Amino acid sequence: MLLSELLRDVEYTGKIEDIEIRDVTGDSRRVEPGSVFVCIKGGNIDGHEYAAAAKRSGASWIVAERDTGIAEQIIVPNSRAAYSVMCANLNGRPAEKMKLIGVTGTNGKTTITYLIKHILESAGKKVGLIGTIQNLIGDISLPAKYTTPDAAELHVIFSRMANAGCEYVVMEVSSQALDQKRVEGCHFETAVFTNLTQDHLDYHGSMENYFEAKKELFRNCEKAVVCIDDNYGKTLAKELSCPVSTVSVGDISADFTAHDVKNSSEGCKFAMVGTCNIGRVNFSMPGKFSASNAMLAAGAAMNCGLSFEEAVEGLNTCPGVKGRVEVIYSGDFTVIRDFAHGPDALEKVLDSISECAKGRIITLFGCAGNRDKTKRPKMVNAVAAKSDFMILTSDNPRHEAVDEIAADTLPAIEKCGVPFHYEPDRYKAIKWALEHCEKGDVLLLAGKGHEDYQVLDFGTVYFDEKVIVKNFMEEMEK
Repeated sequence: MLLSELLRDVEYTGKIEDIEIRDVTGDSRRVEPGSVFVCIKGGNIDGHEYAAAAKRSGASWIVAERDTGIAEQIIVPNSRAAYSVMCANLNGRPAEKMKLIGVTGTNGKTTITYLIKHILESAGKKVGLIGTIQNLIGDISLPAKYTTPDAAELHVIFSRMANAGCEYVVMEVSSQALDQKRVEGCHFETAVFTNLTQDHLDYHGSMENYFEAKKELFRNCEKAVVCIDDNYGKTLAKELSCPVSTVSVGDISADFTAHDVKNSSEGCKFAMVGTCNIGRVNFSMPGKFSASNAMLAAGAAMNCGLSFEEAVEGLNTCPGVKGRVEVIYSGDFTVIRDFAHGPDALEKVLDSISECAKGRIITLFGCAGNRDKTKRPKMVNAVAAKSDFMILTSDNPRHEAVDEIAADTLPAIEKCGVPFHYEPDRYKAIKWALEHCEKGDVLLLAGKGHEDYQVLDFGTVYFDEKVIVKNFMEEMEK
């Protein structure tokens, strides 16, 4: 590819020699002769400091935000944005061959992307999915490292999806990805906003910055679907210049509302009501938040041309989502696993469980290490509000000592007055919980959900709670 083709739609200053380019990278260790090195400034490393090393390794040109002293360079306003557009160009701009659907917000992204995929496939469309659990090309699964991949990987995935005949790509778009311009240059057929609650403040610094990052998705979309059940959703819906469909569980001013919501351990039933339309939804995941997720997915599908009836039919045939209010054992008591790892998500999943629990609600949870510490007592309060017993353990402690994490939560636990047990080893904590469950109890394993690993100070280890519970229960029932 010629350098001029690689730089299509990239704003830059400087004169180029239109030579053949083999690759583009933001990692100086991956520079090969004939490649372009993009200087990207991160939290700890500034790529501009590696420009000379990249040139010595054979980089033909340097893309930077400031002068690196190298003759073969161009200057761009934002090197992250330039890098993303260049990655798209290098792969033949595959996203333009498909219709993109982006889903952002604090909670619900994974569930909604799977719902949209199922609804569209029920209507005969071929759909790719990019998200937290995995990337899917139809039924073919690819591993996922990040919720939204790096631009280089993202456009390779887009290319594979386009070559496989995908008409649509539905993807989770994280706030970090938006802030880091990973989807720069991508145009979305429709964008979905779920909600905004405290999370990732260790990265964004404030809720205002967090919200501004989320809003980036809606600056390059044809249509939007927004849940207005929180103030951020209400604000976003009013600010957007594109056509907006709003959904709400309780606000009748929304375009689509949920009426007569009924929850059970099997799922959620409600009437989805829109202008001149009403559909009976029998959805396989419990909770009022599930009604909201279902309507957001239906709205996105309708923005892509499906009828109201097709959207409702798709919801009614959709199975549950791995690691989202997922029943992994059902006997004298029930064990549910869920990815909830923040105050709002915990509150919502426990609300849904409390509506159908016959015995005690026992919640096993921990707080992630090297993440926002201010939400730890808030997580305790959310768990305590709906739990009869709490088990505090580890989540992904990373390089933070588990006992130090617990020290941020134990005062709140002791203050709330709910009985609790502390076991820092999550494996032992699950075993203890299963041994102490009584008939009719519901045990919620919160925080890991679909994850089959745990991140410890020495590395990542295999840890699949579904398998762990199955093995423990087989031993206990012998």
